[in-house]
Amino acid sequence: MIPLKDVIPSRTFPVVTIALIVMNSLAFLFEVSLPDQRLESFIRVFGVVPAGFHPMALLTSMFLHGGWLHFLGNMLYLWIFGDNVEDRLGHGRYLLFYVICGGVAGLAHVFMNPASTVPTIGASGAIAGVMGAYFVLYPRSRILALLPLFIFFEVIEVPAIFFLGIWFVMQFFSGVGSIAMGARAASGGGVAFWAHVAGFLAGTISVFVFRKPSRTQWG
Repeated sequence: MIPLKDVIPSRTFPVVTIALIVMNSLAFLFEVSLPDQRLESFIRVFGVVPAGFHPMALLTSMFLHGGWLHFLGNMLYLWIFGDNVEDRLGHGRYLLFYVICGGVAGLAHVFMNPASTVPTIGASGAIAGVMGAYFVLYPRSRILALLPLFIFFEVIEVPAIFFLGIWFVMQFFSGVGSIAMGARAASGGGVAFWAHVAGFLAGTISVFVFRKPSRTQWG
């Protein structure tokens, strides 16, 4: 399922979410402007390399992406779920929350792949945290999603708790599968599933610290 939008209007202008999308977009456009050799060196410096870990890479890696699908998918999820979470947390707290979730996700990847020399990049861990917060704050919301049916597509309305729950379960079992792959998983290649899991869990827990005093909930 491909999410298209949620059904909850934001009550404040999502300035931080938009700023994050703009910053990610500018960083990605810079990436695609680089020749292959320079891009590889750039990613190695600013991505998270577990075997040569540098704390600053936890931040810089959040704004880099490995291709158009990676970039567009992440920005779509950030746009759909970020505005409402920003509304409930407040702009400043939301930005700090986002960075912390991304940092926890990066650390989880380092912990699970300590010998990997492959750089990991992407905003997925931080956005997983936003999704975890949405899961807690808006369990009764609904998501309009595009469902591929062979050569046809259908737009369906899915409970947010179901959509996000299924996403998390898929990431978790994919992470378990990556452990079972042994040597290949240790190389650190492919999707950083445990970063997604850790980011989502960080979001579900830390949202209780960062959210503003309770207001009228969406029903």
